[in-house]
Amino acid sequence: MNRTILAISWVLTTFVGAQENLRPSLETTYSAWREAMIRRDPAAWQRVTAEHRRIEVRNRIVSEKLPFPAAAFDLPTAPPSLDGLKFLEVKQKGPTAKSFYYGKVDFAVGGEPTENLLVLSFVKGSAGWLYDRADFVNLMALPAVRKELAAGNLKYLKEVPEAQPSGTIPPTPVSAPTAKYIAKVYVFCPGREVQVQINKISRHRFANAKEAEIIIGGALDGPNEVQYSIKKLEGSTGKEVMTIRVYLMSQISGQNPVKVFEYQIAAGESPKSASTGTFNVDSALVAKIAGH
Repeated sequence: MNRTILAISWVLTTFVGAQENLRPSLETTYSAWREAMIRRDPAAWQRVTAEHRRIEVRNRIVSEKLPFPAAAFDLPTAPPSLDGLKFLEVKQKGPTAKSFYYGKVDFAVGGEPTENLLVLSFVKGSAGWLYDRADFVNLMALPAVRKELAAGNLKYLKEVPEAQPSGTIPPTPVSAPTAKYIAKVYVFCPGREVQVQINKISRHRFANAKEAEIIIGGALDGPNEVQYSIKKLEGSTGKEVMTIRVYLMSQISGQNPVKVFEYQIAAGESPKSASTGTFNVDSALVAKIAGH
C-alpha cells in the first residue's frame, strides 16, 4: 500500500513539475512572438514562429499580392498580453503543446473586455518551443463554461477535442508563387462538410459554413482546376441548399469581383459526393477585373 501511495505521489509530483517547467518556456516564446509583432521585427518573428505557420502566412500574403514580410504584421487587432489573465493549465503531447488562460482578453480595440478563454498552441523545434497560433474562445454563449472556468473547474478543457494537442507537427506547405490574379473560393454549406482544392495547391475545408477564403497561388492564365468533395454532417437532412463559387478579385477600387466558377444545388436536391470542374482565365476575363 505504501509503495502504491508513493508511486501515485511520484506521478503527481512529476506531472506538476512538468507543468511548472513547461509553462515559463511557452510564455517566454509567446511574449517574444508578441513583441516581434508589435515591433514589426521580421528576424525575431522568424526565430520564434513555427516553420509551417511562417510559410502558411507567407503564402496567404503573396496570394493577395501584398508585400511579405511587411504585411505579416498588419493584424486587425493587437496580440493580447497575458498580464492579468488566469493561467489554467498546459498540455503537452509529443512535440506539440497548448496553454490555456482565462480572463479579460484585451485586443486593444476599445471598450471593456469580458472574461473569455485564450488558447495558445506551440510546436517544438530543434532549439526549443515555437509559437504556432492563438485561438480566442468567446464564452458569451457558454455561460456555464464561463462560470466553471472562473471557479477553476477545467472540465470543458478535457471534453473538447480541439483543446487537446495533436502530438503531430503540421506539415510545412510548399511555398506558393506570388499570385498573378487574386482569387477567392466561397462556400455556403449548411449541414455539410465541403472540401475544395484549386489547381492541386490551395486546399480548403468548410463545415456548416458560409464563408470565403483566399486561394493560395491565385488563379492562373488559361485553365484552372476545381476539385471538390461533399459530405453530409450528422443531424442534417442532406437536402439543404449548397453553393461553391470561385471569384476573381479586382485590384481596382469599386470594381466588383467576377464569378468564374459555380456549383449549386437547390433545396431537396442531392449533390455529387465528389467532382472536378474548371474555369478559364482569358483576356476577356482579365479585362473585366481591370475595369475595361
